[in-house]
Amino acid sequence: MAKKRKVAMCLMAHPDDCELLAAGTLALLARKGWKVHIVTMTPGDAGSMELPPEEISAVRRAEGAAGAKVIGAAYHCLESRDLYVTFDEKTLRRAVELTRSIAPTLIITHSLNCYMMDHEITAQIARSVSFAYAVPNVASGPVLPGSTIPHLYYADAIEGMDAYGRPIEPTTYIDIRRSMATKTKMLKCHASQRQWLMKHHGMDQYVTSMQHWCAKRGEQVGVPVAEGFRQHLGHPYPHDCILKKQLGSLVTHVEPED
Repeated sequence: MAKKRKVAMCLMAHPDDCELLAAGTLALLARKGWKVHIVTMTPGDAGSMELPPEEISAVRRAEGAAGAKVIGAAYHCLESRDLYVTFDEKTLRRAVELTRSIAPTLIITHSLNCYMMDHEITAQIARSVSFAYAVPNVASGPVLPGSTIPHLYYADAIEGMDAYGRPIEPTTYIDIRRSMATKTKMLKCHASQRQWLMKHHGMDQYVTSMQHWCAKRGEQVGVPVAEGFRQHLGHPYPHDCILKKQLGSLVTHVEPED
């Protein structure tokens, strides 16, 4: 039997989303020998009150690459534009072709329900390409050996709430105490966003807010800090928890409430 590929792709909307929501888990996987790809739909072109789109995009692409480098990951940008991430054929083709070249066995993306449409549409795109990328006639380029429908996980919604302010609780919690320092280092690579969030959101303590959220998720399962996910279990996706298989006792699974 061929050795199963260990390739994780984190597809999120903007540079820093992955660091906020999933970098602790990705860091743990990287230590287990997984190849990690961090993919953003946009270069973060609207993420500045001072710099024009081209300049802030260049800054944020570099920040994305620097954050990925901390864990030896590759960074890719699909070059949609902030607040215009669209579920259409052109966007899907770009995403499918990149995914085919990566051939992930695990995809992590945004919650399907979140405060921001860029996040929700990105999650829909990730769901679509996870099913499509290994279908030969869907895109150009070879289908790599081992390409298959991957395990698919949705990360926390921002502040753990849907668009109506109702809580969205994870079913899979990852104890990230061993990778919290790495996650923090990755997030600090996105220095441009602290000033942006202070001016647009009225939010300071960019890194501290992330740490407080991880502590809240950790408290729910009795560990210092955690990241939360929900697994996509529809037909014909894998139903075994690959995160549990790879990370063992660091993973707590909680059955969703009816």
